[in-house]
Amino acid sequence: MLRQISHAPLVLYINGNKAALNKSLFAIVGTRNPTAYGISMAQDFSYNLSLLGIVIVSGLARGIDTAAHKGALKKGQTVAVLGSGLLNIYPRENTHLAERIAEKNGAVVSEFPLHMAPRRENFPRRNRIVSGLSKGVLVVEAAARSGALITAHLALEQNREVFALAGRADSLVSKGAHLLIKEGAKLVDSIDDILEELNISFEKKDSLTLT
Repeated sequence: MLRQISHAPLVLYINGNKAALNKSLFAIVGTRNPTAYGISMAQDFSYNLSLLGIVIVSGLARGIDTAAHKGALKKGQTVAVLGSGLLNIYPRENTHLAERIAEKNGAVVSEFPLHMAPRRENFPRRNRIVSGLSKGVLVVEAAARSGALITAHLALEQNREVFALAGRADSLVSKGAHLLIKEGAKLVDSIDDILEELNISFEKKDSLTLT
């Protein structure tokens, strides 16, 4: 699927199981400053989707991304896409998480040289890979101006499905998700909404296809 996007990366550096990139992938992204509700929902959605054999993709950032990776690791696989090189993990506190992802049959990937620093301009490029690898993208919590919205809009450009979780009307970290819903993103309150929209079928939990 990544080959189908505009400006596809020429190369990916991979630490872990490269076969994870060829499975059914779904992205969960959001703010670096989530509420307790956002963290709980990101972990729950990630965990329950991974139980069905779906590989969860996110950007290894603080907040929602971290929660999504951790939820998937409980029972399944996850792919972390970096805005830096594989030998320069960012943020530093997620170095151990990146190691766990690779050890647990997932993958940590980057298009940047191994020692590349986490430059600001790298992250929009990282986001196009997060969405490009995935059949759809769920935004859990995001402010009105958020990198997660960049990922969502890139997903739309790539003909991927976009989903959003509603939050409190007065929550600043839900403004972006609410904006996406107004723009046509599918409102979700369970994984059934995602499975139905993506037309996911499976005969058993460890045998899943996207049709």
